Amino acid sequence: MRTIVNLNAKWAFTKQADGIPSAIDPKWDFVNIPHSWNAIDGQDGDNDYYRGTAYYAKSLNKADLPAAERYYLELRGTNSSADVYVNGKHLAHHDGGYSTWRVDLTDALEMMNLLVVAVDNAPNEIVYPQMADFTFYGGMYRDVNLICVPASHFDLDYYGGPGIAITPTVNGNDASVNVKTFVTDSKMGQTIRYTVYDADENEVAQIESADTDVTFELKDVRLWHGRKDPYLYCCEAELLENGDVIDSVCSRFGCRTFKIDPDNGFILNGEEYPLRGVSRHQDRWGLGNALLPEHHEEDIDLICEMGATTIRLAHYQHDQYFYDLCDERGLVIWAEIPYISKHMPTGRENTISQMKELITQNYNHPSIVVWGLSNEIGIGGSDDDLLENHNLLNDLCHEMDPTRLTTIAAVSMCKIDDPYLQIPDVVSYNHYFGWYGGETDMNGPWFDNFHKTHPTIPIGCSEYGCEALNWHTSSPMQGDYTEEYQAYYHEELIKQFFSRKYLWATHVWNMFDFGADARNEGGENGQNHKGLVTFDRKYKKDSFYAYKAWLSDDPFVHLCGKRYVDRVEDVTKVTVYSNQPEVELFANGVSLGKQACPDHFFYFDVPNNGETVLKAVAGDCTDESCIRKVDTFNEAYRLREKGAILNWFDIDAPEGYLSLNDKMSDVISTLQGKMIFMGLVGKLMGGKGKGKDGEEKKMEAMGFEINADMMSMMGGFTVLRLFTLMGGMMDVKFTKEELLDLNKKLNKIKKPKAKK
Repeated sequence: MRTIVNLNAKWAFTKQADGIPSAIDPKWDFVNIPHSWNAIDGQDGDNDYYRGTAYYAKSLNKADLPAAERYYLELRGTNSSADVYVNGKHLAHHDGGYSTWRVDLTDALEMMNLLVVAVDNAPNEIVYPQMADFTFYGGMYRDVNLICVPASHFDLDYYGGPGIAITPTVNGNDASVNVKTFVTDSKMGQTIRYTVYDADENEVAQIESADTDVTFELKDVRLWHGRKDPYLYCCEAELLENGDVIDSVCSRFGCRTFKIDPDNGFILNGEEYPLRGVSRHQDRWGLGNALLPEHHEEDIDLICEMGATTIRLAHYQHDQYFYDLCDERGLVIWAEIPYISKHMPTGRENTISQMKELITQNYNHPSIVVWGLSNEIGIGGSDDDLLENHNLLNDLCHEMDPTRLTTIAAVSMCKIDDPYLQIPDVVSYNHYFGWYGGETDMNGPWFDNFHKTHPTIPIGCSEYGCEALNWHTSSPMQGDYTEEYQAYYHEELIKQFFSRKYLWATHVWNMFDFGADARNEGGENGQNHKGLVTFDRKYKKDSFYAYKAWLSDDPFVHLCGKRYVDRVEDVTKVTVYSNQPEVELFANGVSLGKQACPDHFFYFDVPNNGETVLKAVAGDCTDESCIRKVDTFNEAYRLREKGAILNWFDIDAPEGYLSLNDKMSDVISTLQGKMIFMGLVGKLMGGKGKGKDGEEKKMEAMGFEINADMMSMMGGFTVLRLFTLMGGMMDVKFTKEELLDLNKKLNKIKKPKAKK
């Protein structure tokens, strides 16, 4: 009978060994799994975290192991490539850091054994990901098990799969449930007993057969219906020999139908079921991606509290335990491989193997509805090799799993007529209008245009968001990293996206702040701060509650700006979020009035004198905060970029005249401003002129064309932010003197009149 022995405890670990160790050095560290060696240096900025080979070693006494005919080492996550050795003998190599893989140790085991796993997260041109906005944590960061089985057993070799595949097909009130099992070294006379149980573990049906492919007919089936009713059945398969059970596997499954309609969005079991949710990375402050079950549970609790109906599990395969939680809680899932940002012609085989692992290991999860082929891979346009890679992946998904659809996440720079958008079943775009240029009000119309141009292609938004830390202002603006701007941004995007039913899914980027060691911005290096919740999960930013107001049915009221206490204005704006129809606000016990607001966002003008205790009341729900009148702005609320040549508040900005703090769109709307930037921007982008053949050269940056849409996006940046960001991307640096000289020129140009 199968026995699983957990091997997480006490591994010797080093990054200093010259080669495969023949013995454990007592000078090495001892660690427990899950473990990542980049838990600290992968989250502190400067993109200098250790990327290379490290070794994990453990002694195994065969006498301590359960008696069995075969022994498989199961590694549930080793980033990003790994090799397994027993007593110095190389047994297996694996490329791909986010999936389960197994190694048959049986023939190599002696009485005393030294088990070594060499893990390598060094850069290469074969294994994805290699370029992305997150840290590629090295380590054995998920469970390690020893699976002890008889010679005849349910398969443990095929792409880390569970040895059982369950395919329900709903027919009216009933369902046909096809169950396939995969048996290694089966013998004549063996049979398999299949048993289906309901959620209360009551037996529903049973078949005993020598066939590895059987079908159950379930009457009056209870459907898996997302957050409303995530009902799960379970199927157990037992391998019988002479009437005795010699191995068994079981898997939960759900019965449901879905389709994605280009006009009506996601439809679950015949009902419109809007997919509004978040993306999630699998890391934590001080832990890297070495998460424990309680971390996964806290994450899904927070996502469910917000009221989300969907999660995009980016940008790779997540822990099986988290998929299990999604099944249980009814979250609809987009699952994808890390084919991201940079297409590598030498990485095709790795995209195929990672997709095979993703589908094989996750086939039975009812929460998953789409397989993601790639993310932002077409940032520089598509070529023949990229298109061929996508066609191969798309065909592979449909061959392995005809029940689900395929999708991609394209980036803003990708033209809507790019041929690679025609490959998957549905499409989503990553857009950051209102943060990386452009304006917030560009988002909805962009999708309207796509929908009009491609009315048969279901379209969604796979990423949108902006960064916020503990900075504050009463005059939020794009690029200031304040909690107030993030709240404003999401208010605007919620109203635009949630009113467009044709959007098949929308996913906020991101639910949680996450490690991105290459980032040095926002005042806290090494992180992407677009999360609705902080990296340590201790603080829900105001924008979290904006979504809760729209998506959650649990009554609540939330006063925004709790960390923004000191305010200089005599009358200050206070925002309240609630899913209740009416909110009343009190200042020091005095009512400032009641408001009814269908969009769940309530705005009050509050007199700011001395210290004021605010209390918001919505039905039986209350929330409190306080504000305090000060004469000068509290500089602790203002971001000062570390290492910045100039901060925006150091710039002379005479009233009525332009400065580096004005948007590019305003600057180039004036003749003088346009003339100043014609040469400067052309030089920065690589120039525009006549080529040898007389054709006009295209302005390009980072491999993509600067077209009209790109110029519109760039127009939303302030001059300072645009040149800071683009200077970094193109390795073009501006000195303080150059920027101040440019500011002086702008200070001589009158601002254009505001449009009415």
